[in-house]
Amino acid sequence: MRSHPQSDFVVRFKNIAGVPPLTYLLNWRMRLAERTLRTESVPVLALALSLGYTSARAFSNAFKRTIGIAPKRYRDAARFSS
Repeated sequence: MRSHPQSDFVVRFKNIAGVPPLTYLLNWRMRLAERTLRTESVPVLALALSLGYTSARAFSNAFKRTIGIAPKRYRDAARFSS
């Protein structure tokens, strides 16, 4: 029996990148978000939309779950430390 092409992709991607594609995408988005929050004054909604999120709330929840702090607090802490 032949495996599903999407499953083949996921397995191959994970072998190369070390994480599944959606995890890689989430991590990439969060790194872009961290950089933007440190260096720019873009509103959180605009940042969320630019990263492919449908709302500021969805982005904020993902950011807090991944980074451990809300985006606005992250931005404030980054400004304070510079």
